[in-house]
Amino acid sequence: MYHLIKTEHTARRGSFETVHGTVQTPAFMNVATAGAIKGGLSAFDLKNNDCQVMLCNTYHLHLRPGDKKIAQLGGLHRFTRWDGPILTDSGGFQVFSLAKLRKITEEGVTFASHLDGHRIFMGPEQSMQIQANLGSTIAMAFDECMENPAEYNYAKNSCDRTVRWLKRCKEEMARLKQNELAVNPHQLLFGINQGCCYDDLRIEHMKQIADLDLDGYAIGGLAVGEPKEEMYRVISVVEEHMPKDKIRYLMGVGTPGNILEAVRRGVDLFDCVMPSRNARHGHLNTWNGIINIKNAKYELDESPLDPECSCECCKNFSRAYLRHLFKADEMLGMRLAVMHNLHFYNHLMIRIRQALDEGNFEEFYRQYIDVLDKRI
Repeated sequence: MYHLIKTEHTARRGSFETVHGTVQTPAFMNVATAGAIKGGLSAFDLKNNDCQVMLCNTYHLHLRPGDKKIAQLGGLHRFTRWDGPILTDSGGFQVFSLAKLRKITEEGVTFASHLDGHRIFMGPEQSMQIQANLGSTIAMAFDECMENPAEYNYAKNSCDRTVRWLKRCKEEMARLKQNELAVNPHQLLFGINQGCCYDDLRIEHMKQIADLDLDGYAIGGLAVGEPKEEMYRVISVVEEHMPKDKIRYLMGVGTPGNILEAVRRGVDLFDCVMPSRNARHGHLNTWNGIINIKNAKYELDESPLDPECSCECCKNFSRAYLRHLFKADEMLGMRLAVMHNLHFYNHLMIRIRQALDEGNFEEFYRQYIDVLDKRI
């Protein structure tokens, strides 16, 4: 259940109660695609870096090790040892982004596995069954991830089909719970708003899915290459029609600047592979902007990566040492870098929540909006 604590203009400060704990919002969900953060981080590392929610990938876990095996092992919480809320995506994004050959029908999507090419069918019922086996706290509804931009009529028909699929997701989740086939009988369902950058489609679709009274609502199909100003505009268009008493999730976003802008426009939840992916390539977030630790200027730099940061890397090691680890291809370098970036993102959210609590988010926003995404 979402509880709105206070607002500052459109920005929202809230809490979200789940069977696996309460999430203070706005919050960033750390992406553990196959049940682990790429870069050698475990559930315990996430806990030590103030993570609140872990996000796992339905498609990848279905292929390997298999959702039925995870159910036999007690579900994702027991499997990974993460004891907080877990969100699983529907698998839809991977079906449309990774599968070379796919066929969309009213029933669902037939596609080829990116691992070995074998044919797989996934529709609303299959997505709910897989996520019931995983036992996540929050299951995302199965939707079509359209290319953006898409032709208007195609986008309209896709939105209509996504609504029909959402109704089937809701019915299937209820059936699984009633028949005691879900690892987590308290699993929540979030619907996803689509419609590319067409305002009328976005608004109509949001109204239709809001009528289904789900546990939360996501904005999907953004941050896929459109200008960021267009993304911000669509968020504001949709926000006006999102239920005020339900949690709001912007999928796959993004940079610290993106997060500040979206919080300002009324979003509560975020996820993105960017902090861990960038870290693995030596691109590290600091309160003064982004640095590339591989640059020669850090070769003899004995200062911490970010003097304002309290992560394990910044407390114990120098920029020179971290640069050396990357240059020597030592796994520790990647691990420390990923840990730092995730710590930064989680502490960005802590500071955003503090600013909202104190009524000075707008001041915080202005202080950092032109700084955090800047490359030093």
